[in-house]
Amino acid sequence: MEGGSRSKFKKICVFCGSNPGHREVFSTAATELGDELVNRKINLVYGGGSIGLMGMISQRVFDGGCHVLGVIPKALVPLEISGETVGEVRIVSDMHERKAEMAREADAFIALPGGYGTMEEVLEMITWSQLGIHKKPVGLLNVDGYYNNLLALFDNGVKEGFIKPSARNIVLSASNAIDLFTIMEQYTPEHDHVAPHESWQMEQLGNYPNK
Repeated sequence: MEGGSRSKFKKICVFCGSNPGHREVFSTAATELGDELVNRKINLVYGGGSIGLMGMISQRVFDGGCHVLGVIPKALVPLEISGETVGEVRIVSDMHERKAEMAREADAFIALPGGYGTMEEVLEMITWSQLGIHKKPVGLLNVDGYYNNLLALFDNGVKEGFIKPSARNIVLSASNAIDLFTIMEQYTPEHDHVAPHESWQMEQLGNYPNK
């Protein structure tokens, strides 16, 4: 998508590590994803702070002229924990409110490599999609095969009868940002929701579209 063409997404939530990882390939992926967000004029929603991959992508998007919203629990606000957040900072009471706020603000979700927190956040968005709480794309930026084992675990869940094949399609993945955006732009939910979207009383997440 050259020349700064606009995406169908206005805001994307990126989950990622508060560490940079041991290899430069992860930092490169974070800055390239930031560049792609700017190129497509997509604003960033993330977990706040300026350390690790979180700091790299937020600074890149902010420097590129797009809006950055950092949602951070008050316990993590001290600079020695999270660093200084660029752009808009929204302080919330706890981790549950943080995820709800990030989900409400975003049109889609992308996970860069990260640790337990990143995986927990993206898995919750996958679960919410399966339940029918939202119908937004969820993508893994599978940098240098980082998420191969997690994707294999999902495939094994299908094989063993714990994940429906249609629900496996909730999880989108690609090795680079451009390919991942292509897949996410084309995404249409195919799985049966556990409960109707309209039955979820999720005012804190806003009004998701029914299509």
